[in-house]
Amino acid sequence: MSDFMEMWGQMGLLAKAVVVVLAIMSVWSISVMIERYLTFTAARKQSKAFAPAVAEALKGGNINEAIDLCEAEEHKKSHLAKVLVAGLQEFKAHGASDLLPGETVESCRRALQRAAAIMLEELKRGLGGLATIGATAPFVGLFGTTVGIINAFTGMTAGEVTGLGAVAGGIAEALIATAFGLFVAVPAVWMYNYFTNKIESFVVEMDNSSSELVDYFLKRKAQHGQ
Repeated sequence: MSDFMEMWGQMGLLAKAVVVVLAIMSVWSISVMIERYLTFTAARKQSKAFAPAVAEALKGGNINEAIDLCEAEEHKKSHLAKVLVAGLQEFKAHGASDLLPGETVESCRRALQRAAAIMLEELKRGLGGLATIGATAPFVGLFGTTVGIINAFTGMTAGEVTGLGAVAGGIAEALIATAFGLFVAVPAVWMYNYFTNKIESFVVEMDNSSSELVDYFLKRKAQHGQ
């Protein structure tokens, strides 16, 4: 720790600014990773409990119960609940209307598509910044490396000491900037890819659930002869 503080004291203003920027990027990316991981875990867990419950309600023909399940506190983070509730509410709103069956179902389909698009954007929140950090942090570190090497050779030129000892401090400073840049970038890239795969899985689940709900609406309309 004392060695780091000594090196920090020897760093130039620009090199310190690079380290501070990388530290801010690291803290922000870690906060996004933790928040997204908790959000995705809750969405998966709550959707796993929600799916059979809403299927049972719809099997009994109880639209109101299905809507209540979607809006229940224990399902508020479920991606499936947030999408299906839009279609269910739309179907309920047109239940007593004079629209043709196809028009009612098409209206529900559009409501489900809008809800799925909104949910997708919500799931992707913060990932753009994570990707940017993963792509740019190595270059920020490389900039710090360049500054450190310049400072090392400038110091050697200005001083009386020559050889490796004259540039060792500056090179160490440069390598620290490189290592810090990679330390920030690598986890950001890994987690961005991990979250992207999770989102793709969620999208498939939302599409399948929406299609099943539309099929249910078609069957329900056919059974009621509308």
